[in-house]
Amino acid sequence: MGDVAPRYALRTHMSEPLSPSIVKGAGRNELPAYLSNGVVGLRVRDNPLAAGMTMLRGYTGLHPEKRIEASAVAPYPLAGNIAVNGVWLSDEPQQLTSVDQAYDFSNGELTSRLRYQACGVTADIEILTFCCRHQPTLVAQEIAVRLASACDLKLQSLVDTSAVHGRLKTRTLKTPGGEKRDFDGSLLWESEGAFSRCGIAIVTQFSQHGDAEKPGGGDRSPLMTQYGVKARAGKIYRLRQIVSLVPSVMHDQPDRQAERLVALGAHYGFDELRKANRAEWRQLWKGRILLHGAGRDWQQMADAAFFYLNGSVHVSSPASTSMFGLAMWHDYHYYFGHVMWDIETFSLPPLMLLQPEAASSLLEYRSHTLSGARSNAQCMGRRGLQFPWEAAPQSGQEAAPSPGSAAWHEDHVSLDVALAFARYAHVTGDGNFLRDKAWPVLHGVAEWIASRSHRTRRGFEIRRSMGIAERKTECDNEAFTMLSARAVLEEALAAARKLNRPPGAEWEQIASRLVLPLRDGMLVSHDGFRANEEKAATPSPLMACFPLETTLGPNVVSATLDYYLGRFQDYIGSPMLSALYGVWAARRADRALSLRLLDEGYGRFLTGRFLQTLEYRPDKFPQQPMAGPFFANMGGFLMSLLLGFPRLAIGPEVPETWPRGDVVLPEGWKAIEVEQIWVRGAPARLVARHGKKAEISYGGN
Repeated sequence: MGDVAPRYALRTHMSEPLSPSIVKGAGRNELPAYLSNGVVGLRVRDNPLAAGMTMLRGYTGLHPEKRIEASAVAPYPLAGNIAVNGVWLSDEPQQLTSVDQAYDFSNGELTSRLRYQACGVTADIEILTFCCRHQPTLVAQEIAVRLASACDLKLQSLVDTSAVHGRLKTRTLKTPGGEKRDFDGSLLWESEGAFSRCGIAIVTQFSQHGDAEKPGGGDRSPLMTQYGVKARAGKIYRLRQIVSLVPSVMHDQPDRQAERLVALGAHYGFDELRKANRAEWRQLWKGRILLHGAGRDWQQMADAAFFYLNGSVHVSSPASTSMFGLAMWHDYHYYFGHVMWDIETFSLPPLMLLQPEAASSLLEYRSHTLSGARSNAQCMGRRGLQFPWEAAPQSGQEAAPSPGSAAWHEDHVSLDVALAFARYAHVTGDGNFLRDKAWPVLHGVAEWIASRSHRTRRGFEIRRSMGIAERKTECDNEAFTMLSARAVLEEALAAARKLNRPPGAEWEQIASRLVLPLRDGMLVSHDGFRANEEKAATPSPLMACFPLETTLGPNVVSATLDYYLGRFQDYIGSPMLSALYGVWAARRADRALSLRLLDEGYGRFLTGRFLQTLEYRPDKFPQQPMAGPFFANMGGFLMSLLLGFPRLAIGPEVPETWPRGDVVLPEGWKAIEVEQIWVRGAPARLVARHGKKAEISYGGN
């Protein structure tokens, strides 16, 4: 009975994630809270009334130093101010105390508690902030104030444009063409270099019915609404803000569209928007990854990764995402918001299973910018599609800062993009997607491989390339590049057969004769590999085992795993591949090592406020700024939980056959269970028990 019954015994309440601990006080060296709905992203300070930072998907500008297209910071929509007996917080910021801040991962709501003291009066302030998933251009905030004694109370709602590059184009303070004010105001903001524009419109509501008063004192802003009241002791006064932010990539008149959408938000009302946002999150959390036997810490880390990744994408997104989603902060470049290979390789695989419609919107960015990939190939003297190393968020053209040395030889990005399209077609089973979206990419990249490879006596080689390890000198036949090229050609050939399209004349021959860097019975990084070379411990050959799931022969796989696992100390703590070490150790059936490397390769990357996963492990790279949440690390961890440990090899076969071999989990873990993944357009359940083959089941089983 032990082999039959337990599958159903694992089922539990899967939709209650573990939120991070409440943060008390302020003044720490840590990143502010990050909120997002996949279209708008906010950095919210421990004092949310002070402007944080706003990112808007598809809104780009000219970087002031590098002079390249980059994601641009937009005006902050939810700033505010408070005055007690005429003393404004903005004039006396030292009178404010940050009490605590709590982030509810079940619904994306951030609650901040503050205390402001002026003129002998104490004001306790509670601020609720969220980005609405139901209406993804909207963000909302409620400021609740309770006074210890009676006083003159004034509250301001501000759209803060200070310290934001760009310029104000127009401002509107009433409904165009009428006398009625359906919103407080709107503005049209143009980015540096006039690359794009964004429209912002706001509506406010004060709990004491009455009109807003003329601003007098405090901050100045293009959009400001002020309310005043003779406040009574013990009574709660509430100011609610609803703001719409629309990039010009979504509408030619983004300020007018923002006015329409914020008026819709006002029609729904704050409470209804909050309720709808919570409902959206309840649906998402049906895909919660439950780790049986792993302990509270690992479950909390899994919930945090799930929350930040899923919260940063949306089906309505007009562009792809950067490696940090819609997060940005002042002390780091965040790769300028560029779209890079990390998204297709690490973030999209889990999203295909958890939020396939949002994954499709990220791939649509690549489809929409194929002309940039084609032009990039032409610039390099090649055929087909060569996707940029650092793709500009709006145009999709190469945007690597000059001189762009990585863009010269980082060829694998095109292969990563093509494989993502193929995998999405397999996961969804969408024949229209295969024909209309995946095939143009697979065909174009296969043609690029044919023009990039060289026929020699050894076979077909890709020379002077750069792999995952970004070394100073390029190399020949880099392992990850060669394996990915073979996988792309095989996918292109299979798609050609299925769609009855003619394949390229050389595709099959190249796929069968691509040269792999094999030495002494194992796969090494590239031809001429030396154990003491720069970044020699980078475990890129292990990508053959996972996530590529390449057939190399058991002896080669074992020897390669043993060699690179033996050198983990020289690499682990670096971005991206560190998160995969736990799976690689499990492929050698070493459960204790798997748990240790999962901790060293992922667990120790989480630090600071609200479990944000950093790019670099801080104890190994203390000189690196704390930048997060970093999608490659989170995606690698989630991909390990959904695909790597369960040993799912996604392909054109029926999904029930995707599990390959018995599951080996980290020491102490009993099972991985997901109530809802999306497979072939239908909800399915995944259960991966240690020592047994994983199961994908439908129909509530």
